[in-house]
Amino acid sequence: MTLPRLVYGFDFNDVEQKAEALAGAEFEAPQEVPDFLRELSPSQHRSIQFDPNAALWRESGAKFRVTMMAPGSFYAHPVRLNEVKEGNEHPIPFRREAFTYPDKDLMNRIPADLGYAGFKVTYPFSGSDVREQFLVFGGASYFRGMGENQRLGISARGIAINTGLASGEQFPSFTEFWLQQPATGDDSMVVFALLDGASITGAYRFVIQPGSSTRVDVTAKLFFREDIEQLGLAPLTSMFFYGENSLKPLGQWRPEVHDSDGLLVHDVETGEWLWRPLLNPKKLRMSYHQVGDLEGFGLMQRDQQFESYEDVGYRYDVRPSAWVESGDGWGTGNVVLVELPTEEESNDNIVAFWKPDSTFRAGETLDFNYRVSFGGPDISGQKTGRAIPTFFGSSEPSDDNPNAYRFVVDFESEELSGLSRDAPVVSNVSGGEGVEILEHFVQFVEAKDMWRLSILARPEPGKVLSLRAFLSLDGAPMTETWIYELGSDNNLMRQSE
Repeated sequence: MTLPRLVYGFDFNDVEQKAEALAGAEFEAPQEVPDFLRELSPSQHRSIQFDPNAALWRESGAKFRVTMMAPGSFYAHPVRLNEVKEGNEHPIPFRREAFTYPDKDLMNRIPADLGYAGFKVTYPFSGSDVREQFLVFGGASYFRGMGENQRLGISARGIAINTGLASGEQFPSFTEFWLQQPATGDDSMVVFALLDGASITGAYRFVIQPGSSTRVDVTAKLFFREDIEQLGLAPLTSMFFYGENSLKPLGQWRPEVHDSDGLLVHDVETGEWLWRPLLNPKKLRMSYHQVGDLEGFGLMQRDQQFESYEDVGYRYDVRPSAWVESGDGWGTGNVVLVELPTEEESNDNIVAFWKPDSTFRAGETLDFNYRVSFGGPDISGQKTGRAIPTFFGSSEPSDDNPNAYRFVVDFESEELSGLSRDAPVVSNVSGGEGVEILEHFVQFVEAKDMWRLSILARPEPGKVLSLRAFLSLDGAPMTETWIYELGSDNNLMRQSE
């Protein structure tokens, strides 16, 4: 791996000084682009294409190239882009002629000083001259990444403010970027960003390393303009419409539709890996997972089978997982999962982030760092047995247990696969408040080379059905801990509660 060379001149301290100065001034919302651009539909906006021959660094010999994004539709305000070359910063001017437009009328209405909405980065994964897009910075503080042979899906964000709270979420934005020109042989690149919002400003440094999984090392310093009720570090945003653990919406023919199918958390203090399958709830749900010593968390797309989706266009089977490895300055806290109801797959309805136990007041600062990786479901480095599919429904008529639910969870790993079929694998299952575990057992499924856990559980009326389960052998855990929360307002019961 060839790292970015050390460049003297413009660096992270320059961005930090800008963020500190902004924090001492009154917040000014970014100026929006003209109405006719904001009124473009997503498909109309996608038809505005940047000419790859105008890409930044095309003539430099660098492996990386950068193409610009046009404002419009969801991208309501422009950002300032700069190039850092030999330690000096140079503004990247807006060039209307670098875009192709669907019609001349739209092109003629584009202001000559409009500005860009963000940028996309390409890299020659195969080692040839063909460069593939693998990273996008655009919209508020969002950035999306993927590994080789994947398709963009899940997003990361610079920060989350009051996400899921009744007080309303704030969306600070990256308002200015500095792209450091890589040398000819560099396999990684550096981007600096300035964050601005009503309650917070910040300086960010991203060291980007593409590959089979794409790694982004993030260094950040935040300046608080106001007290913040709930701060979310390293937030991830994804989509879960429906899966094998939910009912298929009326009229849908595809078996499953989601960018991510579960939340994974690793607690170093306990050594435990937690797996929480995602849901599309009827109303907003928030889950707080307290962690003693966080190693990492992520929203994962474990199901990589095309047959699970049968979608030739969107290819949910090659969407990336995203894994966050905590760094300095995190302390104690909770991994928070926010699940929002959605009736269509175009809405990102899942958010996960780290909520520190600390409170943050106006005038304070926070330094922190972390790594977020985009790639296959193995990017977490997890070795324990994993829950792959989760199936559930109301109890069978033969169960004679009204208002009970049947859960079926399949676990797989090399260690589990190597066990004899009559190995004394034990199921360990517990329920939360108001939940009765009626039965649970485990068996080997020859056809799938997996060990299957079956649970029958019944919640008290109006109670959340909360479950925890794992498999063990000779008293030692063999798998991660599967956790589940099902609200009482679901539509699976044969009888009304």
